[in-house]
Amino acid sequence: MATFSAKVFKHHKKADGTYNVKICISHNRDRRYIDTVHYVNDKKLTKDLTIKDPFLNTFINATLDDYRAAASKLGKRLDFFDVENLRDFLLNKDQVIDFIKFCQIHLDALKANDQTKSEANYKTVRNSLSDFVRGQPLPIENITVSFIGTYERYLRNEREMVRKDQFGREYKMKGKALGDASVHCYLRDFQGFFTAAMTFYNKPSLGLIPITYNPFEEYKIVEAPTTEKRNLSTEQLLKVKNAIPLPGSRAELAQKLSLLSFYLCGINAVDLYKMQYEIVNGRVEYKRSKTRGKRKDQAFISIKLVPEAVDLLKYASTLPERYASITNLNQALSRGMVKLSTLTKTPGLQYYKFRHTFGTLARNECKIPKDNIAEALNHVDHGKKTTDIYLAKDWTIIDEVQIAVIRYVRRVEMKLKGTAVRSTRPIFAHIQLPKLTT
Repeated sequence: MATFSAKVFKHHKKADGTYNVKICISHNRDRRYIDTVHYVNDKKLTKDLTIKDPFLNTFINATLDDYRAAASKLGKRLDFFDVENLRDFLLNKDQVIDFIKFCQIHLDALKANDQTKSEANYKTVRNSLSDFVRGQPLPIENITVSFIGTYERYLRNEREMVRKDQFGREYKMKGKALGDASVHCYLRDFQGFFTAAMTFYNKPSLGLIPITYNPFEEYKIVEAPTTEKRNLSTEQLLKVKNAIPLPGSRAELAQKLSLLSFYLCGINAVDLYKMQYEIVNGRVEYKRSKTRGKRKDQAFISIKLVPEAVDLLKYASTLPERYASITNLNQALSRGMVKLSTLTKTPGLQYYKFRHTFGTLARNECKIPKDNIAEALNHVDHGKKTTDIYLAKDWTIIDEVQIAVIRYVRRVEMKLKGTAVRSTRPIFAHIQLPKLTT
């Protein structure tokens, strides 16, 4: 049973001689306090610090009655509350959830979890929503199917956006009308924000559901158009491998890191930048930043350090010294890829294409099962499947995918150079061995 009372503490006396009146919550042999807007001085208190001002007591008693009524309405659910939960419930029961403020809470969580790329994408959507409501608060109950539809129309037209420069000064800029692909991404992340808000505020086990309606269950988000082919042909890959960019240039950096990604089963640039991998018994071991916070196995993977990747690792070891952030590295890679595209006459080079190329070659040329490719690309969460809990991780599955792809590329390169591919079958095919007699 929860009880509520007004308290004044002698040791909380302020410099001006007043005390803040606090509401004491007692529940399950524990206590918590809520500050009120009321202050009293010694004249309004008895010797035992009881409030004797009848006018002030009228307001304090109203607050106490409100809290008692709220606790009573919980009924048997109150038994599942600890005193901390009860205090938070009372503080927030009349709160209007400002969706824009929650967006910042979610962004802070992404940043704390080192999900820098997701944070950047979500921040773009938060800023867009803030522009849409002209910098005003956005009560979450105002987000309806109609609201989402109006926001989509806003995205599909030119719009004015307010931003701040490095000195905190506001300036205006024009936003271009977005097409289906961009609208899909904006609404997808908007939905991600909303789902995160429901998880953050709703407590079904306690029967507390302040967000009762999810408009995205009704709203149909436009499908993203089919993307262009995101992998390279083997010939294009070899052009990049054999290119000779200017030493120390961004083009060289783009070449070396993209090839390193290919040889290490598509490792992301952010994982190379953070230097959170370890070399253990000739293997590169790390936890993939993109999905580490979403998976029970923390997206851990162990990849064989093949000879082709050994010399390339030195280019990754200096990244934190050369670039202040992963954003700066990505910009350098992007510019380097433009130069590398020109040098190799391969249009549209991007770092991520080398990850796609690894997976595509594994499937289409090496005929490796998709499940094994998913393992190599670190797409499988081994903390979710019950069976996986009982099985020791077998990294040789990834090794087989990796070496199959690398051997295939070697064969193609030798063929293009006019070198015969070594094979034992034609060498010994003509030899007739005598039959054994018993």
